[in-house]
Amino acid sequence: MELINRRGIWLEEMERSEELIKEIHKGLLQWYIFTRDSVILYIGNADDALAEMLSVKATRLICISCEQTCNLGWQEKHKGVFDYIVSVETLECQQDPIEILSIWHKLLKADGKLLLGMNNRLGIRYFCGDRDPYTGRNFDGVEGYCRAYVKKEDVFTGSCYSRFELREMLEKAGWESVQFFSVFPDLKNPCLIYGENYLPNEDLANRVFPMYSYPNTVFLEEASLYNSLIKNGMFHQMANAYLIECPVNGECCDVMHVTGSMERGRENALFTIIHKSGIVEKKAVYPEGWNRLERLVEHGKDLAGCGISVVDARMEDGACVMPYIEAEVGQVYLKRLLQTDKERFLQEMDRFRDLILRSSDIVEPDRGDGEGAVLRKGYLDMVPLNSFYVNGTFVFYDQEFCVENYPANAIIIRMINTLYSGNAGLQKRLPIDMLYERYGLTKNFDRWRRMEWEFLSRLRNDEELCVYHEAYRCNSEILNANRQRMNYSADEYQRLFVDIFHNADTRKLILFGSGNFTKKFLELYRQDYPVYAIIDNNEGKWGQELEGVTIQSPDLLKKLGSGEYKVLICIKNYLSVMKQLENMGVSEYSIYDAGRVYPRKRRSIVQTQGTDLTKGSKKKYHTGYIAGVFDLFHIGHLNMFKRAKEQCEYLIVGVVSDEGVRRNKKVEPFVPFEERIEMVRSCRYVDEAVEIPLNYYGTSDAWQLHHFDCQFSGSDYVDDPNWLGQKEFLEQHGAEMVFFPYTESTSSSKLKELIEKRLM
Repeated sequence: MELINRRGIWLEEMERSEELIKEIHKGLLQWYIFTRDSVILYIGNADDALAEMLSVKATRLICISCEQTCNLGWQEKHKGVFDYIVSVETLECQQDPIEILSIWHKLLKADGKLLLGMNNRLGIRYFCGDRDPYTGRNFDGVEGYCRAYVKKEDVFTGSCYSRFELREMLEKAGWESVQFFSVFPDLKNPCLIYGENYLPNEDLANRVFPMYSYPNTVFLEEASLYNSLIKNGMFHQMANAYLIECPVNGECCDVMHVTGSMERGRENALFTIIHKSGIVEKKAVYPEGWNRLERLVEHGKDLAGCGISVVDARMEDGACVMPYIEAEVGQVYLKRLLQTDKERFLQEMDRFRDLILRSSDIVEPDRGDGEGAVLRKGYLDMVPLNSFYVNGTFVFYDQEFCVENYPANAIIIRMINTLYSGNAGLQKRLPIDMLYERYGLTKNFDRWRRMEWEFLSRLRNDEELCVYHEAYRCNSEILNANRQRMNYSADEYQRLFVDIFHNADTRKLILFGSGNFTKKFLELYRQDYPVYAIIDNNEGKWGQELEGVTIQSPDLLKKLGSGEYKVLICIKNYLSVMKQLENMGVSEYSIYDAGRVYPRKRRSIVQTQGTDLTKGSKKKYHTGYIAGVFDLFHIGHLNMFKRAKEQCEYLIVGVVSDEGVRRNKKVEPFVPFEERIEMVRSCRYVDEAVEIPLNYYGTSDAWQLHHFDCQFSGSDYVDDPNWLGQKEFLEQHGAEMVFFPYTESTSSSKLKELIEKRLM
């Protein structure tokens, strides 16, 4: 029964995830006002997300392929029939798009409109390293496909077009007036839509999460480029995609900009629409969200009653209506101020902090113990990103979220983190830690960060969408590794970044740096490569310990002889340290790439437990892996090890530490880690038992460490969407995941339940 219930929950989670992804796709046109009683032609499948959305908007919806519209009989029958034709990424696959556009023009009524979704071959995503969606290669579209489709064997599949080319095609097909909207991050994830005569007045690094068809080839941080594109007049030319409104009579809609939040789900999904008339509308996508708009208006009134400046908002025809404010966003103002006047910046940050403290009655005052003040109403979005700077005053808008009896410090840390997010250059002007210290956030720092993360994670449905995001968002470590490869010759890269353990066995291993890269190295590789010392240029860290290793001055290297040590640089921005070492005469160094897969030491199979289990016919897999807690070791664990060993030559079992159990399962293990791992290690089917690193416990982390051919798991996880995502990761790296039948008669949970009952 427990297994059935668990599977039921997982199936619900999978369905919710799929539903959310569908909702995100609908965001491209969900905001668009279709006339009543309209007849819509959708170029695509009836089960597409957009078709599902259009079926609600239209009196009559017809879904057909692009090729079907070329049928002369069909054209004649449907000439002048449609109010709208919607086509997204279908025209790109046609040999003669101009002819198709001409046909569609004839199918529309005199006041009809074509809504066209197209990728931009000059989109910034392709300059950042994403592959062309049709050739699957880098830069083909950027080059105008001069290297593609030139051979007879090259089969035509599709091509993207630039904005100029699209406008030219439309004109040739008879469309006299069109309106381009730039879409970010892309057509399938349309969070931000900008009219061609409108430019963002905010920092998009905080708003856009870039998405890619091939995230593992990306080498530039796209979000950090948006502001430069805006300032240099290249924003619309290099948009990743376009939504093009093509009216037969030349009358385009009056929308300048749309911000959508479809990933939030039906209760929280909203559209903010800026009209050319100067009116800003905030609309709930579904009826479930109407109450949220009413609360937003009430929150504004409450804040105004506390002396906080807010944008005037009112409810009108089911929407929250506000005037358009022609002013700099508070976030942009503060970032600009930090670059020019640090003291003034700190004064303005103090003033912003004070506004947070004034936003509601204080039910518990700040006692100086690190807890800070507690507000009767905590407005979680009182951050610079949700404010304008008008005549020396911060004016707030979009205060959707309010929690009673909320710590002010949890909002203040959001004030700081949203400001610094996506802009590493601010750290050079003023380290973020100084602001944490200034506002008394350090004592309970982890708590405030956790509250911020939990709020954002729930709002954005990160857990439900984690597999989707892993598939299409670029991992920063992979991006960094791709970037590094471009700076060195093949031999240099091999020496510096690949063969980092060369001579690490015979010399003293010294890590340069004491930050996150060093912490990750210690967790993942210290068991195989003992660390002699950690060195750092920060004098304030000298004498401190990191995982039991003392942090020392780089002068330590002067006391050691040449050939006595190997330095491993564990710093993201490693160039200055490379020059420092070379100036010191140190040549035996390498650079730890936290996003790279490095081989662990592996015991030979002949050194294993000594049974005849590894003899006989060759098994399906060489190296297998199982991960678990293995608390109250029982027959189910034994059966899994036995079945796994029957299929692999070498079986590694990862055991979760006590702290890992507390953190991830929120319980205390019955049996201590040292005893659990020893029981696993003593099993005749297990060749190697290892501790699972506390912060790197996922399947991808395990594969990077052990390079196994197959991970084995109980069938109770077979429908878990997170595990299915990990299964997909393994398959992409040439490994597999196998699920064994779950031993329903015995489980650690049942044993614990029995023990607790008897103790009671």
